[in-house]
This record gives sequence, C-alpha cells and structure tokens, in this order.
Amino acid sequence: MACASTSASTTWNMSSLKSALPSAQTFSKSSLRFSVGSKPKSTSRLLHSFVGLAPLHPLLSLSSQDSTSFDHSFTVIDNGGRFSAMRHGRKVPKLNRPPDQRRALLRGLTTQLLKHGRIKTTKARARAVRKYVDKMITMAKDGTLHKRRQALGFIYEKQIVHALFAEVPERYGERNGGYTRIIRTLPRRGDNAPMAYIELV
Repeated sequence: MACASTSASTTWNMSSLKSALPSAQTFSKSSLRFSVGSKPKSTSRLLHSFVGLAPLHPLLSLSSQDSTSFDHSFTVIDNGGRFSAMRHGRKVPKLNRPPDQRRALLRGLTTQLLKHGRIKTTKARARAVRKYVDKMITMAKDGTLHKRRQALGFIYEKQIVHALFAEVPERYGERNGGYTRIIRTLPRRGDNAPMAYIELV
C-alpha cells in the first residue's frame, strides 16, 4: 500500500510540472521565422531597437505575434552615470585643467614668452599657447587704442604690452602670420612628457 501511494503521488507531481511548462506548440517554425538553405525573405516585422542588457524571456518574446522590438523583453539599466560623446573636430586643448585655470595658464605662458622671447614647456602647452601669442602680435600690429586695451586685459604685465606695441610694427611689419617657432627637445625626466621650446621668430 505504501509503495502504491508513493507512485501515485509521484505521478501527480510530474503531471502538475508538465502542465506548468509552456506547450511545445508555442514555438512554431512560422513564429520564429527561420529558413534553412534559402535566402531570407523580407519580413514585414522588423526588430528596431533594444534597451539594456538584461533579457527576461527572449524565446517567449520572439514567439509572440505582436512583438516589433526587444523593448518588452529587456530591462532598462539606469545607474545614474554621465556619458559624453566623442569630441570630433574640437580643437580646444583641455590641458587637464578646468576652464578658468586653463585660461590663467595660457595667459601666463603668453606673458613669459613675450617677455623672454623663448621658453621651454610641454609640447601640448606650446601648441596651445601659439595662437594666443600670434593674436597678441596681430593686435600690436593694428596699434589702435581698443586693441591695446584688449591686450592689457590678457597680458599680466603692463610694461610688456607697451613694449610689444612699440616694437612689433618694425619687427613683424612685413610678416603675415607665423610669429612663433616650436622646436622639440628631449622628454622630461620623471614622467617622460614630450617637451619643446617655443620662441619668437
């Protein structure tokens, strides 16, 4: 009797598990749209996009008749993180500094280069400061009061501005651009950063 009751309970448990599983008719060949040995036909239903990387029931979602995308079978993963696009075509060198510190660095380098005529710095800083030095020399070639006040607002030392506006028309009067020269030198000891000399022509 005990053995008969045990087999009956086992049969009842297996039948309940089979009834809980999805039927085999759900996954038909027409619903999955697989073709073997022939070119795939153009389907009217296209899977446009998906969000997230955590599928719930991918096979069941493919078998549904009204599914047009993966949106219903993927969960959205939102961790609150920030992302930025690639900086294609943007020529502003950041120099690993926020905007205010970067502008102060470029102003200081411009002042020192106009004061001494030649300075040694990293290659990235030399390439970044070159256009500001050329701009200051172009302002000095113009020689108007407005340009002088603009140069006084950028260069730190007032005496350098007055000397620049006095000497530039004679020194660079016949030259149209290209007032600086960058010469590469040995890398910096310690962090192996590429170094360069930037000087006035």
